[in-house]
Amino acid sequence: MNSRNRLISLVAVVLLGIAAGVAVLLNGGNHPGGASSAPSPSGASAATGRGAASAPKPSAPAKSPAPQGNWVPTSSALADVCRSKLPAQALDTLGLIAHGGPYPYRSDGIVFENRESRLPRQSSGYYHEFTVVTPGSDDRGTRRIVTGGVGEQYWTADHYATFQEIDPRC
Repeated sequence: MNSRNRLISLVAVVLLGIAAGVAVLLNGGNHPGGASSAPSPSGASAATGRGAASAPKPSAPAKSPAPQGNWVPTSSALADVCRSKLPAQALDTLGLIAHGGPYPYRSDGIVFENRESRLPRQSSGYYHEFTVVTPGSDDRGTRRIVTGGVGEQYWTADHYATFQEIDPRC
């Protein structure tokens, strides 16, 4: 094999490595052969004036973790809350998540870092956060829904101080 063919082979191997790395990143990097995220529509909402055409696209909406009759909490350390017991605005946000938006705030769908480790530990990029509108608030308020990579959903009314896993069966 001459030096030109070796160079071409080296470049091909490097490009394949880069492609594999990009595939891992797009797959969330934590579930080989498992569920992957697909791109979702833009998260900007013209109706609210808070979104923008240049806003980052939120993550794909979470898929149901299991049929509703077979729901199992992801962590026994977290309390759970019946979906029907959430405020109407939280149900609105869950509906937007299920449909991939549009979301009222440009930061909806961004990665939730779980810095305080109040949710089960997962790799970076696993969780995404969405605003739950707080009536009377001048800003995003303190209420959020955080979704996990395999479909789990969490509710916080106090800006991440406490979480409850949302039980979709009730």
